Amino acid sequence: MSRKYFGTDGIRGTVNQGYMTPDIAMRVGLAAGRTFTRGDHVHRVVIAKDTRRSGYMFEPALAAGFVAAGMDVFMVGPMPTPAVAMLVKSLRADLGVMISASHNPHYDNGLKFFGPDGYKLSDAQEAKIEEYVDNGVNDILVGAERLGRATRMEDARGRYIEFAKSTVPAGVTFDGLKVVVDCAHGAAYKVAPKVLWELGAEVVAMGVQPNGFNINEDCGSTHPQEMCDRVVATGADLGIALDGDADRLILCDEKGRVIDGDQIMALIALTWHKKGLLKGGGLVATVMSNLGLERCLQAEGIKLERTQVGDRNVVECMRRDGFNVGGEQSGHIILSDFSTTGDGLVSALQVLAEIVRSGKLASKVCRLFEPVPQLLKNVRYNGGDPLSSATVQQAIESAENALEGKGRLLVRKSGTEPLVRVMAEGDDQKQITQLVDGICSEIEAVA
Repeated sequence: MSRKYFGTDGIRGTVNQGYMTPDIAMRVGLAAGRTFTRGDHVHRVVIAKDTRRSGYMFEPALAAGFVAAGMDVFMVGPMPTPAVAMLVKSLRADLGVMISASHNPHYDNGLKFFGPDGYKLSDAQEAKIEEYVDNGVNDILVGAERLGRATRMEDARGRYIEFAKSTVPAGVTFDGLKVVVDCAHGAAYKVAPKVLWELGAEVVAMGVQPNGFNINEDCGSTHPQEMCDRVVATGADLGIALDGDADRLILCDEKGRVIDGDQIMALIALTWHKKGLLKGGGLVATVMSNLGLERCLQAEGIKLERTQVGDRNVVECMRRDGFNVGGEQSGHIILSDFSTTGDGLVSALQVLAEIVRSGKLASKVCRLFEPVPQLLKNVRYNGGDPLSSATVQQAIESAENALEGKGRLLVRKSGTEPLVRVMAEGDDQKQITQLVDGICSEIEAVA
């Protein structure tokens, strides 16, 4: 389904350009309010944001739209994206909005929407909102007597903190553990260190001085090196790096070595499998997850279900087929026993709980398989469809034949940029390099 404003994860773009303007935000708020007004009860919407300066612009614009649609607005300030999903259900709200561009730099921002069930909106719901926006919002303004009201919700942070703590197995504390947590100067800069400290850990906090412009800047899950260095320098047991809206994470062990989403998913899935808690007979990951993860799970009789890239695709598969663990190599981990969307902090708590239970170092607990060599390259093209070229198709077919039974090949267009992404993995590093370079050369020749 073709959509105008919504992309793969809500509405996102450069601030004050394109669709990322206060005017569009107000109109989208009004349209979304109309879409989720059902019946005569008082309708509610929760609005949270990360720490970008532009959040001060989009928050009141959205609130104005929702109030004009007759909805009561609860503004909770800087909070992680998963907190919005949790609060929507906790407050019996009709809608939730997170103002964030996730791991992007400060000059981008976005709007992520959650329905009354705490899940991100369907394509049909997004299409309905777009229809209202484009066909004129004046027709859906409510009368003065039906206007909503906007209030600041003071206890939202405490609600999420207690929720996060409740996901740790009963009786488990983090006493004696030292943890470095990098909050990326983002949405979790207050809640993440507090949760870890209240659970007993000694906390070394980084990325907790947002100024509106430093979110994700050389820090967080996309830039974990400083976090890794701090773990080694302070003798910490684990490092946790969140992104700007805290819906994903990257870890590092006590040696300062990065632990990606594949390793985190493997640990949680295998742990829950042994406890009889894993549902669906396996876990859901995307086509980008390493072949080593698949082999690790297969050795324990656990299946790996693959989807296209994007946490929405992962969640859709989990809901359809009854899985309770899923995620992406990049660190989006969805644990549906606890949340309807990715939650970096809650995922980290599950890892810490297993470290406590096992009494072992993170380097022993969190490294369950050796990733096979994997190479990803991007090729930019100027219009057209390079993947329809006969020479490109032939190069892809030859590479697939060469890797049959020994690896995987993935060639796809980016959903947001004019790029073709070429990824191969297998046991022979030299072979996959040659295959990826060969396909990229053919794409460049016709791009």
